[in-house]
Amino acid sequence: MFKALRRKASPPVVEQRNILLSGKEISFILKRSGYRRSISLRIDDRGLTVNAPLRASEKWLHSVLQDKADWVVEKLEGWQSKKSPPIFWAEGARIPFRGEEFILTLTPKQRGAVPQLHGEILHVPVGMEAEAMHIEKAVTQWYRSEALHVFRECAEHFAPLLQVSPREIKLTAARTQWGNCSVHGVVRLNWQLVKMPLHLIDYVVVHELAHLVEMNHSPAFWRVVESACPDYKQCRAELRDHGVSE
Repeated sequence: MFKALRRKASPPVVEQRNILLSGKEISFILKRSGYRRSISLRIDDRGLTVNAPLRASEKWLHSVLQDKADWVVEKLEGWQSKKSPPIFWAEGARIPFRGEEFILTLTPKQRGAVPQLHGEILHVPVGMEAEAMHIEKAVTQWYRSEALHVFRECAEHFAPLLQVSPREIKLTAARTQWGNCSVHGVVRLNWQLVKMPLHLIDYVVVHELAHLVEMNHSPAFWRVVESACPDYKQCRAELRDHGVSE
């Protein structure tokens, strides 16, 4: 008897394209795959991505995009309005932390020194003439250190309320999730969440801890969330405005 040979999956064919939709030139990523049977559109912080069958015709592709033109333009404009203004990493820059804004000040470089928050000022010991990339690196390391402290503190508060005991709290840098929880009890939280207001941080921590009770998003799961975070629906709506899911 001959064994059936399994055909190896071909990697997607990826192209950068432009198209005129509703009077606006739109850049998008086209991904072609031999396993797809339909065309789908996805819009996120990276822009428009079109997933299509490997041999989808140009006419079909053009038709789908034109049919969804108004929707695409509206969604892309919505994403642009949600984006935070870029930070110019220099003396006097304003950075978000726990829902508030703090001001950077550069201090003389010291071996082993780390950024310190005093009142509304974050002192960054990278030298008065430091380049932007060095300032950003120092502040990012500070963010991650503070995030782990804040998240662990939140977990210590809410875990007893939910009668759970997470095995470990870790950081993640996922682009599309605020957090996740493994079946082994490891809770991972996006370090960028520490920039958000405290009530949103609390919600995401509760959300992930609730998975230690219900590893799903069933009605039972949401009842567990609500027991520790009664306004969870409002928090979810606020987080969606920031473009990252739980």
